[in-house]
Amino acid sequence: MIEAFKSQARKAIQALERTLNKKAFIVFHDDADGLCSAAITKAALERVGFQTYMFCLEKLYPEVVMDIHAKTGQVIFYVDIGSAHADFISEVNQGRNLTVILDHHDPKPCSDPKVFDLNLEHYGFKGETDFSGATCCYLFARTLNVHNIDLAPLAIVGSCEIPGGFQSLNAVVLDEALKNDVLRSKGKSFEIAKFQIRVDKLFSMLQVLGAVGYYEGGPILGVMTCLEGGIGEVKARVEALEEKRKEVNKRVLARLYREGLKETKHIQWFDAADTYRGMGTKVIGQFCSFLSYQRRLVKPYKYLFGFVNVPPEIPGWGKLKERLAKASVRVPKPFKNLIETGRALGAVDLVLSASEEFGMADGHQFAANVVLPMEKKEALIEVAENVCTCFIKS
Repeated sequence: MIEAFKSQARKAIQALERTLNKKAFIVFHDDADGLCSAAITKAALERVGFQTYMFCLEKLYPEVVMDIHAKTGQVIFYVDIGSAHADFISEVNQGRNLTVILDHHDPKPCSDPKVFDLNLEHYGFKGETDFSGATCCYLFARTLNVHNIDLAPLAIVGSCEIPGGFQSLNAVVLDEALKNDVLRSKGKSFEIAKFQIRVDKLFSMLQVLGAVGYYEGGPILGVMTCLEGGIGEVKARVEALEEKRKEVNKRVLARLYREGLKETKHIQWFDAADTYRGMGTKVIGQFCSFLSYQRRLVKPYKYLFGFVNVPPEIPGWGKLKERLAKASVRVPKPFKNLIETGRALGAVDLVLSASEEFGMADGHQFAANVVLPMEKKEALIEVAENVCTCFIKS
């Protein structure tokens, strides 16, 4: 299965080698996995002579994607983002630009021969358990140049987001990194030899820089930290951002304990509106993950939806025309067994069905999200409830 991936990756690499444009545009997600994915891809491409330009995007907003692909002859990489909308990217690209997607979210088929979706789910692996976006980027980098072994620790950092420990492809990369002494065992974790920092510690720092610091240059700072170090200088910045988030989390949690969650038969939800203003919308997903373990507040067998309003300004691009909201969906731990045994819909399947008419959804079976018009929040809950009811009846 991995040989099939390498074969397709080599085709993308051959297309890269033929292109006259040696500038690559890297679009990346704003969590730790996305930042590690961007760092791996940036280093790998620059080592073979490309200039790179980075752009952190929380979601693939249609008007932004259309703008990115408006020109012709570009080289565009989507890392830890893109597969869920590969069909839309293909439709917009129309053969104009060489586009490579390195991702682990549930993929859609792409029709444009100049769009290479190298998501390892196409080759029999699972993005929820077997590999991260950063691992996909690393395996591409290793195919590009065998000497990119030094980037393996970043794949392991990105893979910290996957529950259950390092397994399958992530375990293979971990073993490779340890054997080549670019990663070392450190207690119950591992340490990046080059920077002498534990992978779990760097992961936590990047989660804050990317999400909480999205509007303050955090994602680019995180990518450069992955490549150049400077952990000590970044630490104070991370602590300040984390304190800012904790204060808002406390206010939201206190309100939910006072007022409770709104509920339907299969869904529980809340709306944080503009409470997280100044932070990236990724923070609502992180808060929902934390909230899903609050047994006094959250019902164990209902999907958990959390809404937040999307700020119109996209750093490095401009202002969105439409007023949007984001809904993050999490599955409480006891509920996961129902999904694994086919007795309930996965989170991503639910939001894909519920938002088909008005939203852009992606994610995994236990964690998903959707961006939708601000006025469609309650419509999403209503349609999602109907989807759940129909699934159970069938």
